[in-house]
Amino acid sequence: MILQPAALALVLIALLVSGLGIYAGYYGVRILKRWDPASGSEGQLELERRTYLISTIMNYVLGFELMSLFLFIYTADDLHTLFTGAMCAAGTLAVNSFGYPALLLKIVNFLLAGVWLIVNHVDNRGYDYPLIKVKYELLNVVAPLLLLEAVLLVAYFAGIKPDIITSCCGSLFSHEGGGFSGDLAALPHRPMQIAFFSGMALTAVSGVWFYLKGRGGYFFSSFAFATFLIAIASVLSFICLYFYELPTHHCPFCLLQAGYGYVGYVLYATLSGGAVAGLGVGVLMPFRQVGSLVRIIPVTQRRLASVTLVCYLLFTVIVVWKMIFSALRLG
Repeated sequence: MILQPAALALVLIALLVSGLGIYAGYYGVRILKRWDPASGSEGQLELERRTYLISTIMNYVLGFELMSLFLFIYTADDLHTLFTGAMCAAGTLAVNSFGYPALLLKIVNFLLAGVWLIVNHVDNRGYDYPLIKVKYELLNVVAPLLLLEAVLLVAYFAGIKPDIITSCCGSLFSHEGGGFSGDLAALPHRPMQIAFFSGMALTAVSGVWFYLKGRGGYFFSSFAFATFLIAIASVLSFICLYFYELPTHHCPFCLLQAGYGYVGYVLYATLSGGAVAGLGVGVLMPFRQVGSLVRIIPVTQRRLASVTLVCYLLFTVIVVWKMIFSALRLG
């Protein structure tokens, strides 16, 4: 096992997050079965005190979960010097079979944790906890995934040996490399450019419409998430090429390094932040008419839509700026 401080911190965070997530999920099941806001019984009062405690704990826990995604990526990149053949985080994650599954699950948990925090924030602003069952049903989905993430992280770091020879990003993200990453790298750049800018345009138009009119929230949320997926594929297909100024280097992880101004962190933070906010708009749509939230949810949704628009705009501006001023020209 690698006894590197950031790796140990990630393992400890994962164990803490998963442990508290399971604890919260256990009480969430009790709350789902026994919650009755019309009752003034001692049991109901105990549940209300318990849900306030759990909400507070999970706010911090899932906040750590959000930050740990970027700590994991940073750690993977920082460790690449230990392995023969690795040039960046791509090689570090490939040292055993747990690296990439752990990364993918952390991305999924990032999105789910962000959505849960949004639902919890809105629920706590309602005087009668109107979304209590919704957020605990969601928590019971998130908690097992947090536990699985902890298992994968422990297995990944425990299985790392410094003498391992791993693959470089050039072979992992190449047209000839095969696999899912190779397929994404092989996507033709012209159609992907059209898909990327079309997705950003549709998200922007639907977001502005929703912000001004308060209608079309489901469309905006769907466009925001679809654009998130398209943008990830676009990074591998053509965006990273303009930063590297090489037509054959499709690695999404080298962007995280100092040689490229750590621009990858900005790109991925804006993209993931915009996706979470966009998903939050859609998740809140069914509850706009709930009595205690009639005035709260529309305001919250407009703020979330603004976050998505600003994040995606920043992402697009960086991409366009590099496409214009890069020495590379794709035919």
